[in-house]
Amino acid sequence: MAADVGRPAQVGDGGRGEPASAARILACAMRRFAESGYESVRVDDVAAEVGMAKGSVFFHFGSKRGLFLAAYRGAARSLPRYLDAPADVRVAGFFAVVRHWLVRTEHLVRDDWIPYRMTLLGTYCTDPELRRQINRFLAVEDPFGTAELVALGADRGEVRRDVDLAMVTSLLDWLMDRFQDALVTDELAPGLLARPGDFSERNRGRIDQFIRLLEGAIGAPA
Repeated sequence: MAADVGRPAQVGDGGRGEPASAARILACAMRRFAESGYESVRVDDVAAEVGMAKGSVFFHFGSKRGLFLAAYRGAARSLPRYLDAPADVRVAGFFAVVRHWLVRTEHLVRDDWIPYRMTLLGTYCTDPELRRQINRFLAVEDPFGTAELVALGADRGEVRRDVDLAMVTSLLDWLMDRFQDALVTDELAPGLLARPGDFSERNRGRIDQFIRLLEGAIGAPA
């Protein structure tokens, strides 16, 4: 999801003990994962930076995988939901909301680059077991409110009802993730994000094409 507004990340997914210390660990880990990728981050370095023993990290999060999963959840929750779009955009309807967030994709690399990079790592740079846990979290919690947006579109007669809305939700999630990644990255690897301000007219034209394709795929018949 694109973002130009955010909410504080929620900390302590599966954590135990003192919330303040878990929050410090998680904030440090989120930044380090975003900067260096999953494999390069060492629990020892996170613990040293926050001035705690390595055992404190394991106490709160169980493992490096548990730490990353908590950081991913916090990152996803800190990004806005689709229906956090301005009221006039919501009134304009389903495809207006989609366009609103696509146009604001550039904010991912300017204002919300840490949570965005975390979601990028969760999609492309984690092992299959960790990815399964991330998929389970996305399906159960729907942190971006995709199902809520699809339901709104169906109620307004903008989204087709001849297929299961859960399938439409999954399709929208997948397409939006990949298309936004393509808008702001040269390659799907750390360190290759586009520079702020490089959101060109070419990208705006690609957004127009994406919306037309999306209307053809899931839009209700005229």
